[in-house]
Amino acid sequence: MKIAVIGANGQLGSDAVLAFQQHGEEVVALTHSDLELQMIDSVSTCLKSIRPELVVNTAAMHHVETCELDPQRAFAVNGIGSRNLALVARELGAVLMHVSTDYVFDGKKNSPYEESDAANPLNVYGNTKLSGEYFVRSTLKKHFVLRTSAIYGHSPCRAKGGLNFIELMLKLARERGEVRVVDSEIVSPTSTADLSRQMVALSRCEYYGLYHATAEGSCSWYGFAEEVFRQTGVKVVLKVAGANEFPSKVPRPHYSVLENRALKVLGLNVFRPWQDGVREYLSSSVPAGSVC
Repeated sequence: MKIAVIGANGQLGSDAVLAFQQHGEEVVALTHSDLELQMIDSVSTCLKSIRPELVVNTAAMHHVETCELDPQRAFAVNGIGSRNLALVARELGAVLMHVSTDYVFDGKKNSPYEESDAANPLNVYGNTKLSGEYFVRSTLKKHFVLRTSAIYGHSPCRAKGGLNFIELMLKLARERGEVRVVDSEIVSPTSTADLSRQMVALSRCEYYGLYHATAEGSCSWYGFAEEVFRQTGVKVVLKVAGANEFPSKVPRPHYSVLENRALKVLGLNVFRPWQDGVREYLSSSVPAGSVC
């Protein structure tokens, strides 16, 4: 199968390219220099020259604060860009696998969200990603929309200062000896390697639709940091940050744990406990990669 991976130099995209290649697929790695998502002509020209059977979209404007400051651009990338991909994929007869986010929920449920739960984003990022979901789902029958949460991987991400959460915690521990982390937001830390393996597994079926795709289990960001330090044996003073110590500039869900209900019903869920993903990440070598 010929696969076009968009955002191929990003944190998730780089692992998606590797995962599909390891399964013998012909992968065309596409970056921002190859196509402009907001421009239908750019998307059409690029994809029609490749004629992929599967388009995997890992690209997004995902820096939450930047989206809040520039909602028009965020909608152009996350919303209209997704629609453009769906339109061109439909014309080519290709399948579109589109990555979305746990931020489509408001966090008020306080128990794992299933695919059937109503979305209610709290910020511009969540709203624009939800619009992208709707564009994909209403435009193209052959689609997979995957919502995920708190991803981390070896390829650095410019939007997050080049450091994922694990690397940031280890850096702060080395530099300060004491780390303070919020305990009020609950997530499911998901490695890009695990998510990419799930994407490969899903690509081999024709059960199109909406899926939650995160590691099993959940924790607070404090609990995430605690597990990182436990597994690495790093000696650090870890404390819970005060309620107003790191005030957020943008509303965020305090609880955004996703239940992979649809994957499990189909017997396609390949995710493992989030702690295992952390262990694999810490034990693996860091591959070369570009910032997204």
